[in-house]
Amino acid sequence: MGKFPLADATLKRIWICRKCKGRNKRGVEKCRRCGYHYMRPKRTEIRAKK
Repeated sequence: MGKFPLADATLKRIWICRKCKGRNKRGVEKCRRCGYHYMRPKRTEIRAKK
């Protein structure tokens, strides 16, 4: 997690569409941009560059 707990809490409320990579609110049934139903939570850990 990062330095700022408030920012971390906000990131946990975001879901990402697997089809169009659009940001959505937590708990939605389908993507607001494309209507796709399969979503994932936004990554909260920091990924290392290769």
